[in-house]
Amino acid sequence: MLNVALPKGRLGEKVYSMFEKAGFECPSIKENNRKLIFENEEKAVRYFWVKPSDVAIYVERGAADIGVAGKDILLEYEPEVYELLDLNIGKCKMAVAAKADFRDDTQKTLRVATKFTNITKNYYAARGRDIDIIHLNGSIEIAPILDLSDVIVDIVETGTTLKENNLEVIESIVPISARMIANKSSFKFKGSQIENIVNELAKQLENKK
Repeated sequence: MLNVALPKGRLGEKVYSMFEKAGFECPSIKENNRKLIFENEEKAVRYFWVKPSDVAIYVERGAADIGVAGKDILLEYEPEVYELLDLNIGKCKMAVAAKADFRDDTQKTLRVATKFTNITKNYYAARGRDIDIIHLNGSIEIAPILDLSDVIVDIVETGTTLKENNLEVIESIVPISARMIANKSSFKFKGSQIENIVNELAKQLENKK
């Protein structure tokens, strides 16, 4: 059995339909129930839904052979996994945003609110900018409004939430999309099975071009 960790939610549903088209269907996954694990013995595949930010942990530790995780998670947590394919879905970007009238005073330490501390550290370290990271878990947009921070680093999809809070993107850090990842040891032992799936998914991406 090939164990596949799918991110719960809309992104996971899109990913599953790609797997289904590739010939790795598992009809029970579409039934309206509370089950978390679904398998198709004939196709030797077992799917399970997990929180998007946990996919990489399941794959890294071998509970899943392959999975689909956002590039943001891979950059933030740097799990020991193989990144095999950019699925070109769930596209957005990691960006720095601030109030429209923000001017960076480089004499002062820049206060940055984010939940992506690793990405933020690496980005500003490469620029030699002195920063104070304020780690928040939710509603990051409020930080500059209440003067908790000068800027924020967050995922931006449409920019609507920023606009509604009178914030704007001032720098783009990196494009984000869903990536297929594999456990390193599974890739050794189930390599042909995994490569088969990767090739089928890659064909679908080619056809969309």
